[in-house]
Amino acid sequence: MKNAYKWLLLAMLSFAFFFHQADRALFGLLTIPIQEELHLTDVQIGWINTVLSWTLALMTTVAGFCGDRFSRKWLITGSLMFWSLMTVGMGFVGNFTLLGIGISAYACVMFFRSIATGGGESFYAPSAYALIAVHHKETRSVALSVHQAALYIGLMTSGALVAWILHGLKGSAWVESCFGTLGYWRPVFIIFGALGFFLGILFVFFLKDAKDLDAPNAPKNLKTPNDLNDPNDLKDSSDLAPAQKPPLLEGLKAYFCNPSALLATSGFIAIVFVNNAYLFWAPKFVAQKFATELGDSAVATAGNGTMLYHHVCAFAAIMAGGFLTDALVKRYPRFRLLFQSCALFLGAPALVFVAYAPSVSATWAAVALYGVFRGFFEVNTHASLFDVVAPKYRSTAVGLLNMLAFFFGGLSGILMGHLSRSQGVAGFELGFALMGGVYAVAGCLMLCSLFFTFKKNRVME
Repeated sequence: MKNAYKWLLLAMLSFAFFFHQADRALFGLLTIPIQEELHLTDVQIGWINTVLSWTLALMTTVAGFCGDRFSRKWLITGSLMFWSLMTVGMGFVGNFTLLGIGISAYACVMFFRSIATGGGESFYAPSAYALIAVHHKETRSVALSVHQAALYIGLMTSGALVAWILHGLKGSAWVESCFGTLGYWRPVFIIFGALGFFLGILFVFFLKDAKDLDAPNAPKNLKTPNDLNDPNDLKDSSDLAPAQKPPLLEGLKAYFCNPSALLATSGFIAIVFVNNAYLFWAPKFVAQKFATELGDSAVATAGNGTMLYHHVCAFAAIMAGGFLTDALVKRYPRFRLLFQSCALFLGAPALVFVAYAPSVSATWAAVALYGVFRGFFEVNTHASLFDVVAPKYRSTAVGLLNMLAFFFGGLSGILMGHLSRSQGVAGFELGFALMGGVYAVAGCLMLCSLFFTFKKNRVME
């Protein structure tokens, strides 16, 4: 029963993660029609992106704390249902009143897209990863890889799904009567949100906490580190007795007083900084730059191409990079850092190519190339951190890694918004070229760890 259930669990959580990531991409794919109807400026769009990242940065630490202390089933289910309802709400922005006072469309978008949806989504990952780790011991790496694949599938297919829905809805009489001639983007949010909420209802009946599958008389959540057969079990802090959980201050010290951990974080900050700008702005940039070449389907084609080609290549690079790293890191312990540094240095000119590609086909080649180097870095994001942080502090370290990455990574939304407002398409080109510079700086910081700090901070397991 338990062996069969762990694969059912993985399937359910993978579906949820698919909606998690597809939902995250929706706004960037529909930026142009949203702006046309709601009259939002590029700077306002940039702030929506930034506030979303800052909400994730703040709430992910709270979510990690709750995931170690409360029912993960209900945290995951509540998270999924809440963010899905907020996605549905996004389809009605601009039509809300409060005590007879109208609320601006900008305020509605900021609430539903950045604060509410971001806050809801942040509670998914910490509990989901921990629940997978509890149920999958010998199959943990496979399970986490499958779950991660759902992220890329969500991002890869989101553009095609949106294009398909828009093709079916645009020009429909019932859409125009319900949402207006410019509101054809609204049903997309409603459809995605409704599907996610329905999945959440299924979770109420089929998702279980680990303790729900234990024998009735078996002790629960009382393991000590000596009882664990797999060293990776230490990653799941909820399986330890409360006395075994390290104090928060110790975890903070293990991270912030560790130069190699901070340097590894710098690389991930660069990845998130660029990725946030890409998800929010690349579809609009390509649609505007090649409007003549793409024709009437510019919005749908640009969204599909920027999501599909980039994430297919990133997914392939992650799979290939994982095998390559595992084959070489035992012989060359610093291989991860070298591999990540090279990925950043090679990704820098790829981003410049994204900025100044002369045609649509060249742009697809550029975003694919950028995806390859992004994937080569991301395959070792957490592994590089774990190489220099002791097992008992790793959950705290991951939370801090994500907090810093989302906080500083969110600034790219404001930057691109200001550049676009002041210079139009040329501003986007300059912005993506500057993203290449961010990659190059991060590559230099990763090399500092490779040459100067890694040997001292390395954790021997």
